[in-house]
Amino acid sequence: MTAPPTGQASRTMSGKSIVASQFERAANLINLEQYMRHVLMHPFREVQVEVPVRMDDGRIEVFTGYRIQHNGARGPCKGGIRYHPEADHDEVLGLAAIMTWKTALMDIPFGGAKGGVTVDPKKLSKLELERLTRRFTQRISIVLGPYRDIPAPDVNTNAQVMAWILDEYSSRHGYTPAAVTGKPISLGGSLGREEATGRGVMYVMTEYARDFGIPLRGGRVVIQGFGNVGGHLARLLQAEAGAKVVAVSDVSGGVANEHGLDVPALLAHTAAGKRVSEWPHGQPITNQQLWTVPCDWLVPAALGGVITKETNAHTVDCRVVVEGANEPTTPTADRILEERGIAVIPDFLANAGGVTVSYYEWAQNLQQYRWTHQQVNDELKATITKAYVGVRDLAKQKAVTFRTAAYAIALQRVAEAERLRGN
Repeated sequence: MTAPPTGQASRTMSGKSIVASQFERAANLINLEQYMRHVLMHPFREVQVEVPVRMDDGRIEVFTGYRIQHNGARGPCKGGIRYHPEADHDEVLGLAAIMTWKTALMDIPFGGAKGGVTVDPKKLSKLELERLTRRFTQRISIVLGPYRDIPAPDVNTNAQVMAWILDEYSSRHGYTPAAVTGKPISLGGSLGREEATGRGVMYVMTEYARDFGIPLRGGRVVIQGFGNVGGHLARLLQAEAGAKVVAVSDVSGGVANEHGLDVPALLAHTAAGKRVSEWPHGQPITNQQLWTVPCDWLVPAALGGVITKETNAHTVDCRVVVEGANEPTTPTADRILEERGIAVIPDFLANAGGVTVSYYEWAQNLQQYRWTHQQVNDELKATITKAYVGVRDLAKQKAVTFRTAAYAIALQRVAEAERLRGN
């Protein structure tokens, strides 16, 4: 996944602060006890490690890595590992908390965790990246395991990185495919896992379109970020939902075409290592201009903190924001969008397809039995649709936003598990 420069750099609040702000509103809605607020807002375990890596030229560089287990009341912790120069403690903590709410909202038996290494992977060779991954895995392996904490891909990590993690973990514990998800198919990965986040976003958009009369077939979609989530989403929206993707962007800039982009051809273009902004069959636009392209659906699908009061909350030209990324909208921007009548489908509902299919992968590994691609997609649709209906109904009943309703459902489930365990 990639993000425009207007992403992380423009963030005015840390991930930890964003989550805390949104948590309070939902906790008040369900009258959550004060002690339980403390339990649910503070992580169960934090691990920070120094990761020395021998570079190709012989020198040693030391990187800082994190694994934060936010809550495990409902099951083993689950969450991705990201490699990014701006990955820090507060960002990883905020994302770990979101994973707790995401797994609870989907009602799958996991808690929430997140990992990160402060590094720019684009500056590393493949061998350096492998050494970094293996050493990081060694340093945090004491808190990992199929019944303890299961990593997955995130920003700038992929199936290959997960394969290295699996190999490193298995070298100490024996072959343990359920110790990590998002793996290559040939190493126990699940069919449909790579596209799962984008497919889940499409399923949620389909339900929302039907309920609120906003067109998806023939509707205009703008996608910020053209990596794993944005790329698969664009392809699926065009091929299966009949939507018209009118603008996309990556770190280099964007391209727009009011008649709709040829998504398969654009994907082939970027797969060849070329930038979105170099695509000749559309109008080049800057990352700033992308936010003002008129559309029905605006999908931030890269990094967090990209819709803010200071930059674009007053100028986005859409009917619905669908959060394909984690924490793309700051709380102040959220309120501005609400005042402008722009609905927001929150991240841990919209982009929960990835962790849901990770759960299916984990279950397949434990069963030592592979599901078909169709079975994976059918189960994903059923799970995410059920979660969507619960959020929609509570939002209507309590006259609150989808985000507050989603948080309220998740908080209630995690709090119940904590109480049943004796907390």
